[in-house]
Amino acid sequence: MHPLLSATTLPLIGEVDLSGSILLVFFICLLAVVCFEFVNGFHDTANAVATVIYTKALKPVYAIPWSGFFNFLGVFLGGVAVAMGILKLLPLDDMMALPVGVGACMVLAVLLAAIVWNLGTWYLGIPCSSSHTMIGAMIGASIGFTWYYHGSGVNWSKAGDIGLSLIISPLIGFGVAYLLLKFLKNVVKADALFHIPKGEDDRPPILIRLLLITTCTLVSFFHGSNDGQKGVGLLMLILIAFVPAKFAVNHGVSNDKILLSLNKTEQVISKATSTDPATQGTLLKLDSSIEKTKTLLTSTNPKDTAKTYKFRKQIKSVLKGIGAVSESKKITLSAGDKATLAAATADFTNLTDFAPVWVILIISCSLGLGTMIGWKRIVVTIGEKIGNEHLNYAQGATAEIVAAATIGLSTWAGLPVSTTHVLSSGIAGSMAASGGTNNLNNGTLKSIAMAWILTLPVAIILSLLFFMFFHLFI
Repeated sequence: MHPLLSATTLPLIGEVDLSGSILLVFFICLLAVVCFEFVNGFHDTANAVATVIYTKALKPVYAIPWSGFFNFLGVFLGGVAVAMGILKLLPLDDMMALPVGVGACMVLAVLLAAIVWNLGTWYLGIPCSSSHTMIGAMIGASIGFTWYYHGSGVNWSKAGDIGLSLIISPLIGFGVAYLLLKFLKNVVKADALFHIPKGEDDRPPILIRLLLITTCTLVSFFHGSNDGQKGVGLLMLILIAFVPAKFAVNHGVSNDKILLSLNKTEQVISKATSTDPATQGTLLKLDSSIEKTKTLLTSTNPKDTAKTYKFRKQIKSVLKGIGAVSESKKITLSAGDKATLAAATADFTNLTDFAPVWVILIISCSLGLGTMIGWKRIVVTIGEKIGNEHLNYAQGATAEIVAAATIGLSTWAGLPVSTTHVLSSGIAGSMAASGGTNNLNNGTLKSIAMAWILTLPVAIILSLLFFMFFHLFI
């Protein structure tokens, strides 16, 4: 045991070998991620309630708690695919092999860079993307890590996938909202949909009101299921950085279950046939990985970082081998064998890509509570400043239908998107469909576009500088 570390028992986590300054930094990081998700709540979720508030479908006193509750549900029920996808940006395996202080530097750099930029843009009332901010911060910290420690560095392949989803989603939001409003205007032709409310008592008819509340609910839920997972990913990053032996592998999965999946995979490999020497080598390599994993299985220990780290790497080796076998066109597999490999992949993935229920609950509460505070600045921008006219019912519903669908599909695909940019572009698309480009507020759109362009490089630079600064103290 390191001389500066000693056993400390923490609620929910159990016994950890942290003390003194490292334990203090651990608590600071936990507080920071809760603050980040709280800020995310009033920064991003304001987008979901802007339309129902400005169309008078719901008063703020009802809209905000309603949205907060469905954000909570979205995080709690949305799974962890997006969270784990974001974590794959970082060189986690290299980080776990180094002292805890290095992981602390990375975590602090990511969190502080994200919070600083989010708060700054919120204060100015600019709908900036928390997704862009956090991803930029992770890339910056990873660059700093590689600078000092070399290793694999940023996962540029994953960064490319995420970057593409962040770029395409606002374009989809604008285009689909534009077409949907044109459809409502020229085919449905319901005049009540295009009414612009005037005064507090000018409320929409009941059916339109229900439509607007439903779309707000869906955006809130899917925002939680996508953006909320980013907080889950950050909290898991902290736990993996500070207590890797406990959280690098899901110790809640029994050895018997792992062994059963390994045996089933081994049986499939023994039946698989191929006349190609290269694919035969692929089968042998997977078989060897399975045997090594069985050997390590009995020695896994939530108190032993080295053994846990080794077991995690071996599980990833098995997953890589299964992927190679499943994708090979030269290896003959029956439909049942393919299903067995798919089930084994899910079981092994659950060993490395997971989040405890209490982690999801903490993030759910932080996002839900954050929604209820500080929402007004962003709501004013969304409701009044993107277009040159007040938001009508059709524009509000159109933008939120498109946003909910885009965010929901992205969550299903395990990709993060920006609720801010999808909804803002949806509002812009609906405004353009109503009155052409002259109906858009160029000043506001330029501010949003500038924040969209600047967020990634600024977050990268901030996080890199923070990492270099904190690194001076280890």
